[in-house]
Amino acid sequence: MNIQQLEYLIAVDKYKHFGKAAQACFITQPTLSAMIQKFEDEMEVKIFDRTTHPIRTTDIGAQIIEQARVVVDSVMELKNKASILNNVLAGKINLGIIPTVSSFILPVEIFEFLSNNPKIELNVKEMTTENVIKALKSGELDAGIISTPYAEADEFFADFLFNEELMVYSAQKIAKDNDDEFIMPSDVDVNKVWLLEEGNCLRTQFENICHLKENSLKPKNLDFMASNINTLIHMVDKIGGLTVLPELAVSQLSDDQKDKIHHFKKPFPYREISLIYYKPTYKQKILDELVGSIRKSMANKLNYNEQPQDFVMISPQ
Repeated sequence: MNIQQLEYLIAVDKYKHFGKAAQACFITQPTLSAMIQKFEDEMEVKIFDRTTHPIRTTDIGAQIIEQARVVVDSVMELKNKASILNNVLAGKINLGIIPTVSSFILPVEIFEFLSNNPKIELNVKEMTTENVIKALKSGELDAGIISTPYAEADEFFADFLFNEELMVYSAQKIAKDNDDEFIMPSDVDVNKVWLLEEGNCLRTQFENICHLKENSLKPKNLDFMASNINTLIHMVDKIGGLTVLPELAVSQLSDDQKDKIHHFKKPFPYREISLIYYKPTYKQKILDELVGSIRKSMANKLNYNEQPQDFVMISPQ
């Protein structure tokens, strides 16, 4: 018996499929199958029922795999301890990030962190907040980056990352009730708003700012909800109407597109972004360094940091 065999058991239990588990473990399926068969023979137990589709973990197998996770975690904690004693930051982190954040911090903040810490292996998945919570509870993720505060995340630890302003992106100049350069929520034509799909916290935050209705620009026989911010920007540019953008999205706009950005009147709405995790583990040092790196990178990039008293948080629920 060895650690690799235990990792293979955990993978098959997760994917309920030998091929997918082998792919996740970067080995061939015959090798994985042979290693698990060898383990079963050695332990004289049947871990998986191979006659079912998907593969079923036996009752005895479930108990064996539960202990296998404890052993693998202990070994990883030992390796991490050795790295810390050698003053080396190393290890693997499974991280879930909501889509309205990932595309803006991944190419810069996350890449910079990995460049400075080449012995860290980061596995990043774009996920909705709800799926991040589920994956953290199941152990699929070590940590998640979401908009907070979030009621279902109360049982998790949360490390604040940054605050960012929420703005309006509009194809037309928004008529205002006064000559102020800022707009009121009441200035927004709620009949012409493009929104992200249900379950996206940025959609909920915009709904909490303005009372929204069905988009009158959309054909009556079209059922459309975008899954990412770039799609919303494209719809506004090509068809018209407006949408809400988080502040980080502005940096990726062209000069012409930046002219379509409108700020709400004070207090400016903003959202809070945090890293959440289930409990401190042997990976805590890596998470702490990641949090510190993102905070440092964001320190002078966002409007909130200049006059925080001028802003008001918008709930993601």
